[in-house]
Order: sequence, then structure tokens, then C-alpha cells
Amino acid sequence: MRFGRKGKLSLRFIGPYEVLERIGPVAYRLILPSELEKIHDVFHVSMLQRYRSDPSHVMPVEEIEFNPDLSYDEEPVRILDVSSKFLRGKTIELVKVLWRHRGVEEATGRARQTC
Repeated sequence: MRFGRKGKLSLRFIGPYEVLERIGPVAYRLILPSELEKIHDVFHVSMLQRYRSDPSHVMPVEEIEFNPDLSYDEEPVRILDVSSKFLRGKTIELVKVLWRHRGVEEATGRARQTC
């Protein structure tokens, strides 16, 4: 189930969750845990992704600290790499950041002043 976006190409999914029933041609009702009781249990197919068994892909719901509006904050863990780019006469330092609850393959590049 897609839960939110942080960055253009970084889709976030939580789960896997069992499909209880199909509701129409493009919607499914899922069996959600009690931690997600405030979330409606019917989802459009665009919000779902088939799960292929791989333990490194699963983010346990218990590890996510939700805000009252059901959003969550991501915290940087460490800087993996530092590089420089020359753009319009200026040198810009870029850092590759490892985020909490994400793997190394999902580390993102940021300009140094925004981290």
C-alpha cells in the first residue's frame, strides 16, 4: 500500500496487507492492523503494489512514528557521500543522505545547505 511521497521518485509503501475483497473494477478492501484504524480500508489499485516476498522491502508499522494528521517525519542518519558540481559559475556541494527507516539504495542527494 502506498502511504506517502518524499521526493519525486521515492514512493513509499507499507505492508504487506491481505486483500479482503475486491470492490468494483478498481478498488480493494484490505485487512489493516489496529495501528492504522484511522485509515479507510478501501484503496484504489493505483495505491497498491503486488508484494514479492523480500524481507528487506518491509517496513514494520510499529517503527513508523505517525503525526496526528497521519503523516510522518523522516530523519537523516548519516551522510554517505559528498561531491561537488559546478553550475552557473558556482560550486555546489552535494551530499548523499541515508534516512532513518530506509535502505542505502533509497539514499537521496541534497545540496549541503538544505541538510
